[in-house]
Amino acid sequence: MTMTRARGWQGWIVLALVLIPLLAVGTAGCHKKPKQPIEGTGTGITGGGEGLTGRAAHVSEAQNQLQTVYFEYDRFDIRSDQQETLRQNAKVIQAYPDVNIQVQGHCDERGSEEYNLALGDKRARAGKDFLVDLGISPDRLSTISFGEERPVDPGHDETAWAKNRRDEFVAQ
Repeated sequence: MTMTRARGWQGWIVLALVLIPLLAVGTAGCHKKPKQPIEGTGTGITGGGEGLTGRAAHVSEAQNQLQTVYFEYDRFDIRSDQQETLRQNAKVIQAYPDVNIQVQGHCDERGSEEYNLALGDKRARAGKDFLVDLGISPDRLSTISFGEERPVDPGHDETAWAKNRRDEFVAQ
């Protein structure tokens, strides 16, 4: 009988240790702050970030406006038709001086993993260098290559490959 009572108490203790934090978390989520309107930045750039404040709102707003840049097969130079996109990205980055940007280089599935990682790195650095030439501080920009690891289109044709040869710009 003593053994049964000991197990019973242990069971209650374990149950209490599990339920109390769950109840605390569950009730904490019930109180919601009213959403505050986001103050404009004075740049005419708007969108995203509803309900966020300060830097988090700026990161969200900037991310919603940054555009992807695309590359030709086996190339890392910035295409002439993509330069305006980078200029627009530079304007967004300048509008949010408290936001840093990670330039992510991507490739299509053709080529070895090592080759595509190196090509993705060259693409990311080309995007960063273009932004630096437009006046963005290199301290606000970082680069990373994902090679072929993160395709936006899983297809195995030129249409898919063209979408996967890209630089993405991630606000941080």
